[in-house]
Amino acid sequence: MGLLIDGLWHEQEPEAGADGRFVRPETAFRNWITPDGRPGPTGHDGFAAAPGRYHLYVSLACPWAHRALIARALKGLEEMVSVSVTHWLMGEQGWTFAPGEGVVPDPLFGSRYLHEIYVRAEPSFSGRVTVPVLWDLHTQTIVNNESAEILRMFGSAFDACGARPSDLYPEPLRAEIDAMNERIYQTVNNAVYRCGFARTQAAYEDAVAPLFETLDWLDEQLAQRRFLFGDTFTEADIRLFTTLVRFDAVYHGHFKCNIRRLVDYRHLCPYARDIYQMPGVARTVDFGHIKRHYYMSHRSINPNGIVPAGPALDFDLPADRGKDISKILDF
Repeated sequence: MGLLIDGLWHEQEPEAGADGRFVRPETAFRNWITPDGRPGPTGHDGFAAAPGRYHLYVSLACPWAHRALIARALKGLEEMVSVSVTHWLMGEQGWTFAPGEGVVPDPLFGSRYLHEIYVRAEPSFSGRVTVPVLWDLHTQTIVNNESAEILRMFGSAFDACGARPSDLYPEPLRAEIDAMNERIYQTVNNAVYRCGFARTQAAYEDAVAPLFETLDWLDEQLAQRRFLFGDTFTEADIRLFTTLVRFDAVYHGHFKCNIRRLVDYRHLCPYARDIYQMPGVARTVDFGHIKRHYYMSHRSINPNGIVPAGPALDFDLPADRGKDISKILDF
């Protein structure tokens, strides 16, 4: 793990505050792809949606990058937005393109390390080098490296270019989706990291209790509805799924999120299987990358880098969650 300081790479452990709590750094590139190239909610203009113009850098291990991959698959953007996949091991140089199973090298610059892409965009860049990264081939720069915003862009920006017709952020539900996203981010998506990287008992306990309070609440909500908003599948479901699919494989043991497992939940577990079985989603999930990344990269947590054999997971079991997902997403 590490970061860039004035364009130079420095190895460094994840940040923690004085109280031992994990601190997630802010993302730096916040431009938007829009249908006509006008500015989005942040950044400046000039990034119009067009097939073949953009390239996505991801890790199959990372839940934040996984959001973008799922939206890319569900919206039918795989022929419009090309992709590179990093190696699962995050070592002294951060994310790399070292040869390995499932690695897709950088076709644009032949980069060895992802931090080289950041320096191409901004030679004096200072900050963390994270995935996903959305690159513009026309202006030769990073458009955005904020996963929530890339997910939202993919949900609508390419609709006029032939993307699959579906709305992951429907207007009538936006306020509710935003509220759900905030709770899930604070007490689920980021909470598992706050548990895993806590440096004091108090910091760990402050994270683990809200995590399971929210998982319990979600399980109750899903007893009466197929998705977080009934039969309407939204970006909030994608944001939750990328944590759930990793939960038993890594967060339960590696990050000490072990009050309950995902498979212990009557409704939350079938809900995760339901999303996994949507057309195109399963191929975005790679448990080999996921488990090897977490257990081999986080040497402060797992010093010997031993990857456990289990648990045995089967996301192909029937979900029995209601009507055909193809009718919901217009497949």
